[in-house]
Amino acid sequence: MASARGPASSLRITVLGSGTSHGVPAIGCDCAVCRSSDPRDRRTRPSILIEVGANGPAAPLAAAVRSILVDTSTDLREQALRHDIRRVDAILFTHSHADHVFGLDDVRRFNQIQRSAIPCYADGETVASLRRMFAYVFEPPPQRGGGLPQLSLFRIAGAFTLGGVEIVPVPVFHGRLPVLGFRIGSFAYLTDCNRIPDESFALLDGVRTVIVDALRRRAHSTHFSVDEAIAASRRMGADRAYFTHICHDLGHAETSAQLPAGVELAYDGLVLEIE
Repeated sequence: MASARGPASSLRITVLGSGTSHGVPAIGCDCAVCRSSDPRDRRTRPSILIEVGANGPAAPLAAAVRSILVDTSTDLREQALRHDIRRVDAILFTHSHADHVFGLDDVRRFNQIQRSAIPCYADGETVASLRRMFAYVFEPPPQRGGGLPQLSLFRIAGAFTLGGVEIVPVPVFHGRLPVLGFRIGSFAYLTDCNRIPDESFALLDGVRTVIVDALRRRAHSTHFSVDEAIAASRRMGADRAYFTHICHDLGHAETSAQLPAGVELAYDGLVLEIE
């Protein structure tokens, strides 16, 4: 098992979606960001793809996991087509809000290509919510015809291994709701949060690159503001911080020019290479 604080396999992180739950542009909005011609201001719902061993020789894998999707966003089909995603070996869920899970049915296509069920990992509350929200998948009706996603749900009880790397769940708070971030080696993904407990900061010790929630400049009850996200990334000692779950208050070019060194807005299609 690779240690979260030691060397890990090389990773390629693709930001599939960097927007808030409404997406950007928002329906019916004529603000400058929603009307922007900068492609970095077009933000689908939040998700990333983690490719293990993308830049080096593949390590021997017990489960042959190479491509890990974090959340099945509402825009999963569009994201998969745009980024030519042809394989998903495992799915990590941060929580069960609509913008993070409502693309679940699009997983059927990966089942067809791969001819296998896909393992999914989430905390106990999210597993229970997925079973309720997608009862037609997990308690299918007695009818013939039509495809169903083939998924195996596993409850996360602590760190575990996928693709030869250790996945460390990082408990954070989305308002009053406990949700999960994830750490792999020197990389962490912390979307949909406005508080990181002290014990979770301990789990982030040694993180060099982080993608973290930063909704807007004004304070919000369930998301970090820009200043709060900067403070959180500095506390964990990250060299590079990329903000996600961004609403239409923040234009990419203007906001990025005002951020401190080492801090940027993420955007759909951003690719990070992590050793």
